[in-house]
Amino acid sequence: MFETVKNAFKIKDIRHRIIFTFFMLIVIRIGSQLPIPGVDQNVFAQWFSNQNSDAFSFFDAVTGGSFLQMSVFALNITPYITSSIIMQLLTIAIPKLEEMQRDGEDGRKKIVEITRYLTIALALIESIAMAVGFGKNGYLTAFNAMNVFMVIVTLTAGSAVLMWIGERITEKGVGNGISIVLTINIISRIPSDFASLFEQFVSGKTVAKGVLAVVIILAVILLTVVFVVLLQGAERRIPVQYSKKIQGRRQVGGQSTHIPLKVNTGGVIPVIFAQSLMQFPVVIASLLGKGNGTGIGSKILKGLSQSNWCDRNEPIYSIGLVVYIILIIAFAYFYTSITFNPLEVANNMKKAGGFIPGIRPGKPTSDYLTKILNYIIFIGAAGLTVVAVLPIFFSGIFNANVSFGGTSIIIIVGVVIETIKQIESQMLVRYYKGFLND
Repeated sequence: MFETVKNAFKIKDIRHRIIFTFFMLIVIRIGSQLPIPGVDQNVFAQWFSNQNSDAFSFFDAVTGGSFLQMSVFALNITPYITSSIIMQLLTIAIPKLEEMQRDGEDGRKKIVEITRYLTIALALIESIAMAVGFGKNGYLTAFNAMNVFMVIVTLTAGSAVLMWIGERITEKGVGNGISIVLTINIISRIPSDFASLFEQFVSGKTVAKGVLAVVIILAVILLTVVFVVLLQGAERRIPVQYSKKIQGRRQVGGQSTHIPLKVNTGGVIPVIFAQSLMQFPVVIASLLGKGNGTGIGSKILKGLSQSNWCDRNEPIYSIGLVVYIILIIAFAYFYTSITFNPLEVANNMKKAGGFIPGIRPGKPTSDYLTKILNYIIFIGAAGLTVVAVLPIFFSGIFNANVSFGGTSIIIIVGVVIETIKQIESQMLVRYYKGFLND
């Protein structure tokens, strides 16, 4: 990886792209420190510290601390991520959007444009809800129309600016702009998390206990990262053979290739879906000031919150963890089903004269791909579950509360690997261009 970056700096165009990306990231971190006018940050910080919902902690992590500080980037790119997921689902449900997606570059541009408008709409809705909700609870310096309007405009504009920065990084930087914005926000919170772990497990302990704690923490993180790297890169390659054809006087085709089926086909999306579904009721209850009683509703909300899972004193709430694992596996199958169509792949292979050795073209090929896919999806979902649950286990057993967890590690590792591949592909293109020019 370091060798790739070192070689990339030797190429002028790629060096400019890396430097441009770096300065854009500086702009993001500066914006994350600029407070929203009209918000009483001290009162808001006190309210945030009293929240038991893990959704707020994860939301603060993916916004790089902007949410806790109520900065102009408090919403961050979460509206864009949500709108992108919605568009993916709608592409399957609405034939017009599916047709756009198949129209090549022009169709994709139209979908991107619709995604932008949907992002602004979602950001506006979230901004209105936050501004009115915070105003009613006394988190604004004054609950009046001017302050509410100012907060709404600032939050919406901040989200739009980050979306624009992400697209500029994709266009003029190293690529994967939105993913890089999300990753830098998560990384920015890691130093404070390590400081919290140091204070909790190392500071004030004997030398032996302190060293042992450091070794265990680093070992867990290292093993998790290695496991995620293997999980992200693992794939099942289905061999494909193309029949030889006679075109004119030439014989074409006959080559062998493969279909790469990734083990973790859904990436981090199944975990995000599962977290969102379970934390949504908890977030709503927290904003309404509910869920702190002793009734059945409060107990259900406690079971949905990750902070109560793996608690040795109250193991009953770990039922929520079982539901969480089931949701991750279910969403892994669901997301793969809308992003990979075995029947379409089989038909395209048949039209091109391709076949899987030992499998008849058409429906038998589709059935074979579905069987293989169901098998590897389960393996990928199981691996994803391990990564997602491991930090929850340590948090519950050892009370190691940090903002980053399995989801954050999957995002960071996935984006870093993809960005390095982007840089390597750009270097390869420059190499071939230089070779042809010579």
